[in-house]
Amino acid sequence: MHLTREEEKMYQGEFGPAIEKSMEILVALGDIYGADGMVEIVSAQISGVSYKTIGEAGLEYLKDLAGEGAQVKVPSTLNPAGVDLDNWEKLGFPEEFVKKQQIIVETYHEMGISTTCTCTPYLVGNVPTLGSHIAWSESSAVCYANSVLGARTNREGGPGALSAAICGRTPNYGYHLDEGRIPNLLVEVDTPLKRSDYGALGYCVGKTVGNGIPYFILKSKTQQKTSINNLKALGAALASSGAVALYHVEKITPEYKTTHANLETLEKISITSADLEETREQLSRCKNKPDLVCLGCPHASLEEIQEVAEILRGKTLVNDLWVCTSISVKAASDRMGYTKIIEKAGGQVVCDTCMVVAPIEEMDFKVIGVDSAKAANYVPSMCGLDVVFDDWKNLISFET
Repeated sequence: MHLTREEEKMYQGEFGPAIEKSMEILVALGDIYGADGMVEIVSAQISGVSYKTIGEAGLEYLKDLAGEGAQVKVPSTLNPAGVDLDNWEKLGFPEEFVKKQQIIVETYHEMGISTTCTCTPYLVGNVPTLGSHIAWSESSAVCYANSVLGARTNREGGPGALSAAICGRTPNYGYHLDEGRIPNLLVEVDTPLKRSDYGALGYCVGKTVGNGIPYFILKSKTQQKTSINNLKALGAALASSGAVALYHVEKITPEYKTTHANLETLEKISITSADLEETREQLSRCKNKPDLVCLGCPHASLEEIQEVAEILRGKTLVNDLWVCTSISVKAASDRMGYTKIIEKAGGQVVCDTCMVVAPIEEMDFKVIGVDSAKAANYVPSMCGLDVVFDDWKNLISFET
């Protein structure tokens, strides 16, 4: 693996122990995956934030790194934390957990990382351009960046993305290369898609393609104006049931014409409405009414919050409702009056966290309702709770 003179100095410790330690991680990754060298990056998105997922060992690693003077070289944002950092007490998060979580976020802040705590950094200003090299680590964000934005990132682990942010570069292999972005599965979708169908589609295809690259043809003419909200739901599900980091959608995503693939030679599958219905049934682990409905996995956009507010206006919820988003999008929701409408109905706009990485299993909830296939996949294993998957309008209940 070739290193420039500056990279050699980093590796040999001439820029301090934090950079040396980070470059060692990057070189090891490059050697494992056969990289020819490093590539400079323009941004990073770092996972390993919730105390629930990294624990004491992760916290100590971060404190050691910050203590050695680590500072990021490129604009860098954080993945969701385990709590709403501003309103944790109101929402009932465990205090001991909160204390640990606050230390983690503050430690990242010491390293110069933006503590926006969101899995949708592309909605809060971290928007890499077509063809730019980045180091992102949250699976749904990686899938969105590669597929919808056309940026280039591997599916980094938390330490790898953090090391890349500190050094300003990442090993040049995988999705950074043209040959690493060619599809290997043709997916013909024979049924119109709406709402949570995109998540069901992603979950179904992800199990088939694994860590491959699917190329979608949406046969229904109504799909040619697919929104970014649908695309982020599709990518999140692909990344959770498989290990997909890039997909192409004909006539929609930016690289579909330049994939260098002969579509006629690809393995092909067809997805029907029956396939999606079967997937929905697989994702719903019980038939009980949810006592908490969680939306925003990945974090909700302003348009999605607006839609919830319009349905809730003037009504009173029976079940608890969390609409998870970033602090930046919530600020816009506050200004537009959507937050007030949702709260008046009995719901909450929750920042910085989501149902997957929050300790909801410690908060007296038993059944969680979600419209996200990603959340439906992870909540039972990460939280030990039952889950119901459906369009969100079917999950909520109102007082009569």
